[in-house]
Amino acid sequence: MSTAAAKRIVVFGGNGFLGSRICKAAASRSWDVTSVSRSGPPKWSSVTSSASPPPWSHKVTWERADIFQPSQWLALLQSADYVVHSLGILLEADYKKIVSGQASPFSLFSSSSSSSAPKSSANPLDRKPGDQSPLNKENRQQLTYETMNRDSAILLAKESAAKGVKAFGYVSAAAGAPVLPSRYITTKREAEDVIEREFGREMRGVYFRAPFMYDSSRKFTVPIAAGAMVANTFNGLTGGLLGGFLGAAGIKPLKADLVAEAVVEALADDKVRGVVGVEDLERLGEKGRRGEVV
Repeated sequence: MSTAAAKRIVVFGGNGFLGSRICKAAASRSWDVTSVSRSGPPKWSSVTSSASPPPWSHKVTWERADIFQPSQWLALLQSADYVVHSLGILLEADYKKIVSGQASPFSLFSSSSSSSAPKSSANPLDRKPGDQSPLNKENRQQLTYETMNRDSAILLAKESAAKGVKAFGYVSAAAGAPVLPSRYITTKREAEDVIEREFGREMRGVYFRAPFMYDSSRKFTVPIAAGAMVANTFNGLTGGLLGGFLGAAGIKPLKADLVAEAVVEALADDKVRGVVGVEDLERLGEKGRRGEVV
């Protein structure tokens, strides 16, 4: 009796808070899992409660590459069933500062809130292999919401479609100002729109509009999530009275492991495409945890 070939997934940003959990969820299904990031394996103390690599981490191939230099990672997309973009400069950069004690947890919601920061002028669809990367040290001033949230995702989707990838997962966000900077949300939405318009016929796009995510391994996320839960309950009892004002703070937070399970479950289900909101993330995550057959 023949055994079905394992699914192959490549997670860009796979060493981050959510990305590492996506890798874990995929590895638990015996998928072939590759993580791509600039630093390779995670600094485990920043994404789990231990400084030591967990057992599942040995089932993941940890690659180093610059997202804006396709020549460094194009070969990794060969025969991939799924590709996930889990990169960003709000959650990852600010979490690292908070974990290291360089910033307050409240800076997660207040930093980079300007709506008039410089925009990226280059069209990511026209990017050439030799173009300078915004991640180069001498070019860091170009590292904006536009480059990381939008342009890197469009570039990755373009190359994924060209390689025949079946499904592309994009980690987006649930809501915006005042809790999240408006440009953080608009660049996420722009990426969703362009990817679906340009590549939706060739490749199934799934856009995960995640709420605030928490885990006990990052202790500062727990009280923030508790506050968001209270706001969500109040918002529900008042018929969404303050929904527009609260933004992401009025949306039910989810545990990061649950969102990761939802990402993997959605990619595995050919019927799931387009925007996946918070309620569907919760449903898919629970389904993935139960190990239901897709």
